[in-house]
Amino acid sequence: MKALYHVEKDLYICHQESIENILPTIMSKLKAIREQKNLTQEELSEKSKISVRTIQRIEAGTEPKGHTRRALAQTLEIEEGALLEDIPQFIPETDQVEESLEEEPVSVPVNYAYIKIINLSSLLFILLPPLNILVPLLLMFTMKQKNNLVRQIISVQMIWTVMAPIIFIIGIFLKLGRPFTLILMLLIVLSNVFIIIRNAAEIDRNKKLHFYLKFSMI
Repeated sequence: MKALYHVEKDLYICHQESIENILPTIMSKLKAIREQKNLTQEELSEKSKISVRTIQRIEAGTEPKGHTRRALAQTLEIEEGALLEDIPQFIPETDQVEESLEEEPVSVPVNYAYIKIINLSSLLFILLPPLNILVPLLLMFTMKQKNNLVRQIISVQMIWTVMAPIIFIIGIFLKLGRPFTLILMLLIVLSNVFIIIRNAAEIDRNKKLHFYLKFSMI
């Protein structure tokens, strides 16, 4: 019995050592990207408006979710999925490796020039309101820019497209006269032009949007 106890103890120690050898190889994606961009935790916190404590927890292994992941991804100019932790896996046989490599989708990098074009294409609402949604959607797929920035651009346009006629109808019901109605219509149109142009400038300067939602509609 004593010999069996020692064998079990040795097996347990070996198991623990193998786990300890694996764990250090799993490096936080957030930490790796942050260090690659020469940012301290405090600097990243200031830019992303995420607390240092939260950043420390994520780098320690907590998976970022929701607004936190979006804010960090936008600040670091990366896809949200890039912040997910690597999971160690057993190495499959050669045939399985080749098959998995063939099936693995290629990650498309964020192209801010394309994003700016997609954003400016929303100006087509001046010709026909639905075009400010349909054209960016089409460009999102053709340019392969299915990222958070583009989704936000389209979401903002969807909100504007819904709200604009509601505001206009309210203005008509107020019966303040034709001049007021025309001015209101002009202000509604100019408001969206301003949103689009302001976002285009922000994409140029800071690689992010000035006007965006806390959620995505697509």
